[in-house]
Amino acid sequence: MKTKFYLFIFCVSILSSSCSKYGYVQLKYPTQPNAVMPDNIKTIAVVNRSLSPKDDKSKGNAITEAIITGEIAGSDKLASDECIKAVFDGFNGYKGISIAFPATSRLIGTGTRATPDPLDWNRVKQICDSTKADALLVLEMFDSNSDLILSGVTNQINNVLSGTIDAPRPPSQIRMNVSSYWRMYDPVNQKIIDQFQTSNYLTFNSSGILNIPPPEALPQTAYAAGSQYVDRFMPGYYYVKREMYKRVKGAYKQQFKTGFRKSEVANWEGAIVVWNDIASKSSGNNAGKACLNLAVAYEVLGKTEEALKWAKKSYEDYGNKLGREYANQLKYRINIE
Repeated sequence: MKTKFYLFIFCVSILSSSCSKYGYVQLKYPTQPNAVMPDNIKTIAVVNRSLSPKDDKSKGNAITEAIITGEIAGSDKLASDECIKAVFDGFNGYKGISIAFPATSRLIGTGTRATPDPLDWNRVKQICDSTKADALLVLEMFDSNSDLILSGVTNQINNVLSGTIDAPRPPSQIRMNVSSYWRMYDPVNQKIIDQFQTSNYLTFNSSGILNIPPPEALPQTAYAAGSQYVDRFMPGYYYVKREMYKRVKGAYKQQFKTGFRKSEVANWEGAIVVWNDIASKSSGNNAGKACLNLAVAYEVLGKTEEALKWAKKSYEDYGNKLGREYANQLKYRINIE
């Protein structure tokens, strides 16, 4: 998937100082996502494979562990669906992608934090064919606990048994922990497109005398885990500053200021009309400054190619050094879009 970035204005025309010849805009600048979806994938089938085998439900110390860690019987099964819901909300409709759920949307996995082996490719193809999907995304593992409850209970028991100090008060806050593991399968080429493990922590105020997590704790943390996976395919952002000129000397002094005032109130189209007129009629430094401001205005409006044209003109035709640096920055942005 070729990612198309959109520029968001964070703050417009913040003046460096009242007497400076420069003003600037501060913009959110895109960075490449951590993972890229192949162009041919338009429909993704999603399956939850994090469930416990039925014959393991009553084995070992599962009930004891659930009490100590604050888990509720069956809660991971429900919470893992919240994880899937976050993936649906994040991917469905994004850049033409649609999410499909097969008739059998739940598969048996390890039911623990151990990651199962990849699915058989015949099974992957069968699931994708049933939904006419181009790829299969599987929640391979999902497990949760509330770490602070576990440590709090353990410390309390140890202190009481040792008799060294009185039993401490139970913690008033609980940190929910959700661990999940995802795989995305390409049935045609029989390769794993992406695999990623997430670990999410959210802190909640405890409820009741037993200090159990509030009802919303686990589903909210599970949803955050699903959102974290989706974020791998989304562009990130950092802030950049674009300098522009507030004024020029000579016959176009007042007209140039008018254009800058228009930019201060986000009337960039109006500012472009003013600066374009100056660029076409003047020469030398004034024309170079007008071209530089036009480049900034077009980038703010999301017209990066047009912005590059004016930044290059500012330097190539009029020797404006800001134009040279700005042109290189715009080339970099275009290359990652």
